[in-house]
Amino acid sequence: MSANLTARVSAALQQITNPRTGEDLVSSEQATNIAVTLDGRVRLELRLASADDATLARTVRQAIEKVEGVTGVHVDVRDALQVTVTADAPAAKPPRSLPVMSQPGAPSTPKAPEPESYPNLGRIIAVSSGKGGVGKSTVTVNLAVALAMQGKRVGLLDADIYGPNLPLMLGVNEPPKVENEKIVPLEAHGVKVISLGFLIERDQPAIWRGPIVMKIITQFLRDVDWGQLDFLFVDMPPGTGDAQLSLVQAAKIEGAVIVTTPQEVSVGDALRGAKMFERVGVPVLGIVENMSWFESPETGKPMAIFGSGGGQRLATELGVPLLGQVPLYPPVGEGGDSGRPIVMADPACSAATKLVEIAGKLQQKP
Repeated sequence: MSANLTARVSAALQQITNPRTGEDLVSSEQATNIAVTLDGRVRLELRLASADDATLARTVRQAIEKVEGVTGVHVDVRDALQVTVTADAPAAKPPRSLPVMSQPGAPSTPKAPEPESYPNLGRIIAVSSGKGGVGKSTVTVNLAVALAMQGKRVGLLDADIYGPNLPLMLGVNEPPKVENEKIVPLEAHGVKVISLGFLIERDQPAIWRGPIVMKIITQFLRDVDWGQLDFLFVDMPPGTGDAQLSLVQAAKIEGAVIVTTPQEVSVGDALRGAKMFERVGVPVLGIVENMSWFESPETGKPMAIFGSGGGQRLATELGVPLLGQVPLYPPVGEGGDSGRPIVMADPACSAATKLVEIAGKLQQKP
């Protein structure tokens, strides 16, 4: 039975044509290493080039799920460039130095392409952090929902390619529809949202290099039917890597909001993240200090369990405003796990009111 099922899966893949090459996925060896278990579970490798449509993975999964006898599908998406380089390949050209790292007297680097303008997306704001675990995605989601509750047209783009958590935090997770060659974003709490998490399995790692990251972010900007927005929040991954550079090269960003916690180890990483945006010409709109204090349920007294003052010190060093301090409040995390952001689940609590205040400050900026 396993051999027959493998043949049926292969036949289904032969019916899928890559629009870029015009070849089917089997003949072009884009779909390979097909493995089938006795109970009907299928696993295969899909090799995508940077110019390929990122939704091809979803098309493959849906096609295989329709094959008789298949009980489960797992698609491992790989960077085609990475898997085609062999030991006897000609030596690669020396890597170009990054424009942001150029020094006086160093060889000039090619000018980066001019970022594209998307007037229909309104004010594009990147929310970033230097390190993980500071609540960046939680802050992003609540700012977006807070503005939507005030009647603004808000979109949320999940650029955290390696850890797309927005589907869980917003309580929506299903493959988006495609209409008139445009991806239709899902909607939650009045916010339109697109995430790689809608397109891949929950346990699938994104083992991708820069070109594919650039392709996905560009496609989420250009090929999603956002309609007319007032704000588009972009939830960035931690650090200063491919996703950040891809975004600023792909679109004109109004500014970045940097999220940190009070302790110095977080502030130091956030400083590097802020400097990255400054070097590529994106202004830092302000700092959000998250987990600033914990209010004792017995006494109501605030306890600075992660230290204090880090957000203000970072804002002072950068010469930007401290947009707000958000207390550590356990229901905030619980709301993220259940898909109910705190600004709508418990709008009267101190964490929610602080987040709403921050959203108001962003709205007032010219």
